[in-house]
Amino acid sequence: MGLSSILLLQAPPIPSLSSSTHFCCHSSSLPPPCAISKLQRRPQLFPSASPPSRGWNLSRKRCALAARAAAGGSAAEALRRILESPGIHQGPACFDALSGRLVERAGFPLCFMSGFSVSAARLGLPDVGLISYGEMADQGRQITQAVSIPIIGDGDNGYGNAMNVKRTVKGFIQAGFAGIIIEDQVSPKACGHTRGRKVVSREEAVMHIKAAIDARRESGSDIVIVARTDSRQAVSLEESLKRSRAFADAGADVLFIDALASREEMKAFCEISPLLPKMANMLEGGGKTPILNPVELEEIGFKIVSYPLSLIGVSIRAMEDALAAIKSGRVPPPGSLPSFDEIKDTLGFNDYYEEEKRYSISPSQPSYQRVYSPGMSSAYNTRLTTAERPEQSQRADDPSDPVVEVVTPYVYDNFNSGDRSRQSGMWSRSLRLKITGRNGLEKLDVRIPAGFLEGMAGVIPGLGGVNIMQMLEDASIEGGPESGKILLDFNDAMGDRIQVFVE
Repeated sequence: MGLSSILLLQAPPIPSLSSSTHFCCHSSSLPPPCAISKLQRRPQLFPSASPPSRGWNLSRKRCALAARAAAGGSAAEALRRILESPGIHQGPACFDALSGRLVERAGFPLCFMSGFSVSAARLGLPDVGLISYGEMADQGRQITQAVSIPIIGDGDNGYGNAMNVKRTVKGFIQAGFAGIIIEDQVSPKACGHTRGRKVVSREEAVMHIKAAIDARRESGSDIVIVARTDSRQAVSLEESLKRSRAFADAGADVLFIDALASREEMKAFCEISPLLPKMANMLEGGGKTPILNPVELEEIGFKIVSYPLSLIGVSIRAMEDALAAIKSGRVPPPGSLPSFDEIKDTLGFNDYYEEEKRYSISPSQPSYQRVYSPGMSSAYNTRLTTAERPEQSQRADDPSDPVVEVVTPYVYDNFNSGDRSRQSGMWSRSLRLKITGRNGLEKLDVRIPAGFLEGMAGVIPGLGGVNIMQMLEDASIEGGPESGKILLDFNDAMGDRIQVFVE
């Protein structure tokens, strides 16, 4: 069990910043908002001083899930404990199950699912509102099932009006998200750092946040509602601050203004509703917001910070470099390409093999029988047991060795039909079946017991409507079945030539 799991198991049970605690801000019969600040602090779930061990595996994930259950249960509760703990918490943005697993393996306490990156990775399209609610929920479900750390999902603008927002929140809850970001852009929405941003009215934006909170209550969930506004670029800084205050009054858990343009704007944002956590977005590579280190962000007043483009960006560059190397006749250098063993370790092959051993059974070859009665379509019996083939039981058992089934035909001589009884000699002979395509190329050339031919008729393409058994009986009546004699020679419905010879 890793250090993070031990900390979870040892953490004392204390009140969490649940939705019910947050609602006390709006009830005269419950404690005032300042009561939130008096909650006992928990230790960080994944201390940054503890480097992650390589080989994050299935058993460790199970331990982490068990520890989370012992510490309070849901992913949302785990996220709330992170928000209550001291310091600032970094969350790189993933886009699929593998990138989410790598974030967890690196030791981060939480992860974001980036709509920008999911649109790029899943659709190969820009983040301009083309990806749908269903695609985002499905992608999120794959991610949350692959990790044990809380994931904050990008709910965009809820994909419509307030009723759509409620459906989106409920769907994200079912997908396993710990938190959801709801923004106030009009449809179609787009990345907040791109041009042409437009937002709905302040009143409608507030109703969307209230709808999200209602959906949470109706679902019996504690999912964290992150209220985002894009009005800084669409309208003004003053409008974005007013909207953030309104979102806090509506019951949002975390506030987020995207595309703040300076340190001063970031400080002004963190001064409003000081009891609520603030989210920063460090858009790498040329966004509108200054890139600050975690210490600087914490000093300003932020609680969580996302890095939306790092993983998708380096993935694009790495794939381009690898493709250029392959095109030039080389392979990517060892420094940029993990070994096959490292790749298998990252994906959990070795852990799978270890766990698989728990359910292994005796490697001895089991006995089995297959019996075809005369009433079935094929006139043969098949039996094979280890008693009849002792060499099978004597060989060294190796799970990797192929198991070869030997089929032995049995001839029936007790047909009631006089015609059939006359052909008992034919049924015991071996035949050569040859099929030549209409293009002159040989498709099949095998030797089979005569009794198998009826069964073969059911699997050879183009034999529909051809009574092979009657043709075989008619052919065998005309003289003795000398070796090499052609019994059948005809073209099937597909134009292939089918020939049957006596061996």
